[in-house]
Amino acid sequence: MIVVTGATGALNGATVEHLLKRVPAEQIGISVRDPAKAQHFADRGVRVRPGSYEDPAALRHSFEGAEQVLLVSTNDPHADAAAQHKVGIEAAVEAGARRILYTSHQAASPDSLFAAAPGHAATEQLLADSGVVWTALRNGFYTHSLAWFLGPWRETGLIAAPADGPVSWTARADAAEAAAVILTDGQPVDGPVTLTARQAVTFDDIAAYASDVVGRVVKRVVVEDDQWVADKVRNGTPEPMARMMLGFFPAARAQCFAEVSPALTELLGREPRSVADQLADTDAA
Repeated sequence: MIVVTGATGALNGATVEHLLKRVPAEQIGISVRDPAKAQHFADRGVRVRPGSYEDPAALRHSFEGAEQVLLVSTNDPHADAAAQHKVGIEAAVEAGARRILYTSHQAASPDSLFAAAPGHAATEQLLADSGVVWTALRNGFYTHSLAWFLGPWRETGLIAAPADGPVSWTARADAAEAAAVILTDGQPVDGPVTLTARQAVTFDDIAAYASDVVGRVVKRVVVEDDQWVADKVRNGTPEPMARMMLGFFPAARAQCFAEVSPALTELLGREPRSVADQLADTDAA
């Protein structure tokens, strides 16, 4: 059995949808905080059990019978991410899982400037120390999160943001599909695997794509880091959130997100979606 955590979220929920196309439903289990929100999976024959990183006993029960467990990274910015993930890893080991997979990030490093990266790196070390074979899905920075950084560029004709660097923006839907392939294709990946789009681009490049999409010039304007935070706060973003988002920019300038890998293309058997694809789809919608 394959057990997936966080399956009511966008990422692992999409992974379960892909799993349902590849294996019988009775071979899939999900562990979720609120089983009522996963009724649509239960109705299709997926085993649904409650579980969270705050409840080790429930996790062990939800992982019962699992050969593989896919752990989603915590989305609580105030949590001790590695400590929470440790609970999941230990529950999977105690349940007898033969492989643990984890949704990591391409910038996983203990000394990265990206705030979430040290937690991912610490979790990967916990996996390496677990005694169970493991896979870290080092997904590229998700393309949909561009909306957090680009601002109202369609209205203003401007992409006003701090200096950046190349980023291999990656569609979350592609990462979800790749996870399902890795879980089911009979050729598992050991250790970390980087899953990114084929090209790393800057905000200058994105401004050019945006110009093509809307048929008028979209200008890239560089603003100082503190000014960007102040603008976000003035427009309603809580300052702690704005400063957390700001950390993306020095990390990008340090090339933390510049790596590209053919692995995602190979797993999907097609080209991953690009930033230009995402902008065109969003504009069409």
